[in-house]
Amino acid sequence: MSENDERPARIVVGVDGSPASRAALAWAVRYAEATGAIVDAVIAWQYPVGYGWPAPVLQSFDFEDNARQALADAVGETGADTPQVQIRQHVVQGHPATALLESADGAHLLAVGNRGHGGFTGALLGSVSQHCVHHANCPVVVVRDETGPRL
Repeated sequence: MSENDERPARIVVGVDGSPASRAALAWAVRYAEATGAIVDAVIAWQYPVGYGWPAPVLQSFDFEDNARQALADAVGETGADTPQVQIRQHVVQGHPATALLESADGAHLLAVGNRGHGGFTGALLGSVSQHCVHHANCPVVVVRDETGPRL
C-alpha cells in the first residue's frame, strides 16, 4: 500500500488451470499475504476458431461455465490455506493476453505462469506470458512450474 493511496495493492494473476498458472496463483497469494495486497485471479475463454469451414461448436458445452469452474477449482485449491487473503475471481471472454493486460491496468503487478496449456511443449515461455512481459504497464512476474520437465 502506498502512502498516497489507502487502497491495498492489487495483484492480477492469469489462471488457465495449467500447473504453471497454479504456481503463479500460489506465488501471488503468498506475495499478497506478505504485503496485504488483493489478488485478482483472471481466466479468459474464447469460442473455438476455425478457418475455411465453420468450426463445430457443441451446443451443450458451456465454455464460460467451464472456465468459471476451472478458476474456482484453482482458487479453492490454492487459497484454502490463506483465508486472510482476498482473492477475487474474474471470468473474461476474449484472448488471454488481452484480458490479462486490460485487467492489469493500474495493478501493482501481473503474475503469469511461464507457459499454459497450448503451443509448443518445449517452449520456455508461452505466447501469452511473453506478450504480457512485453506489453504490460506494470511489472510482470513469470512463475515457473517446478513440477514440470526440465529442459
